[in-house]
Amino acid sequence: MSGPTRRAFLTSAALSSAALAVSRGGVAHAASDDSALDKPLLALYTGLEAAMRAGKATPFAQRFDALAPSVDGAFDLMTILKVSVGLRWDSMDQATRDRLLQTFRRFTIATYVANFDKFDGERFKIVPGTRDSGSDKIVRTEIVPQTGDPIRLDYVMRQEQGQWRAVDVLLDGSISRVAVQRSDFRKILGGGDAEALITSLRRKISDLSEGALNS
Repeated sequence: MSGPTRRAFLTSAALSSAALAVSRGGVAHAASDDSALDKPLLALYTGLEAAMRAGKATPFAQRFDALAPSVDGAFDLMTILKVSVGLRWDSMDQATRDRLLQTFRRFTIATYVANFDKFDGERFKIVPGTRDSGSDKIVRTEIVPQTGDPIRLDYVMRQEQGQWRAVDVLLDGSISRVAVQRSDFRKILGGGDAEALITSLRRKISDLSEGALNS
């Protein structure tokens, strides 16, 4: 997947010289005091590189299963979904919320698998230092292609029960992926209910996986 295409995906779907390369791949991690913050992102990028190296020669479902733990560990999908849905979340019963979360999780993982399906020598870099956003911390990372400009991705990290996970991704340090997603979801919910959103996400999962995942 080319740099411009990945940039479009990250907008709409809406992840130092002292850097030391991780032994398992091209993920670079500069020394810092934020290891608890960096750990889930390091695992995510290691998983993404593995998925890219596996490529389309490896069945989609197999790449999905391999990447799923890294996505689960890096993102607070419940919080992201709740913010994306907005006020309608409060009116949903628990069974509907559970089904929507399960579908949203599969959609999120499938999106990453479909869009990171080819390795072109990219490096993933976690930049040392963080900045505060209220009680959240923002970690800067970069996807560095062999040629061209790096793609900057900042992760808004939130701590729950001692674990840091991302609740948003900021392209170029400012464009919120969750905000873009919230706009998309609310358009669907405005013309229907939770079932309309679930149906839409399931259709996208099937399209992303070219039918390998039915829902």
